[in-house]
Amino acid sequence: MRKLFLFFFFIYLTGLLTHAQERKFLFTENKMGSPFNLLLVTDDSTKAVTLARACFALVDTLNGLFSDYDSTSELSRLNAKAGKEPMIVSSRLWNLLISSRQAWLQSKHAFDITIGPLSRLWRKARKAKIFPDSSEVIQRKALLGFQQLQLNPADHSVYLPQKGMLLDLGGIAKGYAAQEVVNYLTRKGITRALADAGGDMVMSQPPPNTLGWTIGVNVPETTDDLLPKKLLLQNKAVATSGDAYQYIEHKGKKYSHIADPRTGYGISSQRNVTVIADNGALADWLATACSILSIKEAMQLAQKMKADLLITELRNKQVLYYDSPGFKRYWKR
Repeated sequence: MRKLFLFFFFIYLTGLLTHAQERKFLFTENKMGSPFNLLLVTDDSTKAVTLARACFALVDTLNGLFSDYDSTSELSRLNAKAGKEPMIVSSRLWNLLISSRQAWLQSKHAFDITIGPLSRLWRKARKAKIFPDSSEVIQRKALLGFQQLQLNPADHSVYLPQKGMLLDLGGIAKGYAAQEVVNYLTRKGITRALADAGGDMVMSQPPPNTLGWTIGVNVPETTDDLLPKKLLLQNKAVATSGDAYQYIEHKGKKYSHIADPRTGYGISSQRNVTVIADNGALADWLATACSILSIKEAMQLAQKMKADLLITELRNKQVLYYDSPGFKRYWKR
């Protein structure tokens, strides 16, 4: 769902305890446009290094499929064929497109990967600090709409019928990548791990002698201030969206990096959205969709998708909390 960094999540890790024989290992590399952190627990340092390398190689492979920044990626090649001809895509890209269609339908079109033309317009505007003309917004918005995509299940071919259409997987790809990394580690026998793809987190079982991974969530509109409570999670995914880093101001109003495909403009509410779900891709796109929807609609969507949701909103210098019924069970006691 979008922007230079799909979500700028302000979450950190705390309180990792070690076991007598097992150790925690932290590896960090820049991947998919932001730091990618990998935490795993094992008693074998050589195995940890080998698996970390394999995980980062996997992320590179996924980025080579899904990136709209890399002109050689599979997604970029598909975008280049807009208005020209269909293209047969890989199984991974096909599956993510199908997941994105479900997200579009379930979110009542708030999440839409055809947002690409608007994403690039607002990306350029933020960089130049020049608010785009309304005619530009209208022109780009006319290229949007997942219903235009032609997906052929017989041969996995995809056709973007309008020249200038662009798919942007920023609102789902990082969560997907984090999930794939944790799944890979589980298959390799690492059952205690956490992958953090620029704020989209997926975790398996917790470190030894703990009840979960301790996660902090930041206060709306800040980069360093954390909410007083922390989350305690295991075998879950968590994603948070907000605009503390990426936004543009115009006539005293702040427009987020998260663009609403229905209006063409960045959302202007001062809120953070935190989603806890069973897999990374779901948490990722829900965080974007629930940032765009009204609070009531966001709560209904989270319930429908069997996820839990926290919305923190800054009003008159006060933080207001809105949470789904099940979210409270994840607070660390």
